[in-house]
Amino acid sequence: MQLMLGLLIPFAGTTLGSAMVFCMRKVMGQRMEKMLLGFASGVMIAASVWSLLIPAIDMASEQGRTAWVPAAVGLLGGMAFLLTLDSLIPHLHLESSRPEGIEANLKKTTMLVLAVTLHNIPEGMSVGVTFAGAVLGNTGITMAGAFVLAVGIAIQNFPEGAIISMPLRGEGMSRLRAFVYGSLSGIVEPVAAAFTILLARHIVPALPYLLAFAAGAMIYVVVEELIPESQSGEHSNIGTIGVAAGFVVMMILDVALG
Repeated sequence: MQLMLGLLIPFAGTTLGSAMVFCMRKVMGQRMEKMLLGFASGVMIAASVWSLLIPAIDMASEQGRTAWVPAAVGLLGGMAFLLTLDSLIPHLHLESSRPEGIEANLKKTTMLVLAVTLHNIPEGMSVGVTFAGAVLGNTGITMAGAFVLAVGIAIQNFPEGAIISMPLRGEGMSRLRAFVYGSLSGIVEPVAAAFTILLARHIVPALPYLLAFAAGAMIYVVVEELIPESQSGEHSNIGTIGVAAGFVVMMILDVALG
């Protein structure tokens, strides 16, 4: 029950954020959007370092391995994995009019949802692998630390939910339908988390690699999507402020409570 609750926390953040479509105006202000994108970036960077890469290095060291090898290999593998998905899955970013991935005859709204769904995969993986470490024991990862990461991901999912549901509303979609689409973009997180847990239970020695893999996938999303979107056009400094705020919030959560 505790494990299931932990896996659903990030999805709850996306759902609550998507619900903002019921109480906000039709189009989100540019400054607010950039602040939220920056904040999500900061949270993901801090989570990648404190909740994933550092535990991966510590775990590898305790296993008697060269500490930096799993972190380096896993991080590069995670980035390569997201690069592959990014190249194959048809999707459309918020500030772009040109779809990416394999050419497909899909609606603009569908590709917007796919773009968010795509970078929710590594977030689900990161939550799953930390809970797997906590459940397995003797990994240096505590259940409290896993819940802190889940809450941190949920915090950054809140603005992401709003960022996807509000543009859908702006495209002429009804509030209810925009909310449902925004929420469903986050359903991949508990699915990816559950899959990662099942995988980690069978290959305990690979846990440091999986932690770093999730970190690499998250960092890819930040560098490829979130930061460029927060820095495009005017008011880029607001996005930078958002990064700092998100990074500090997640760092404090991890160090103080994890």
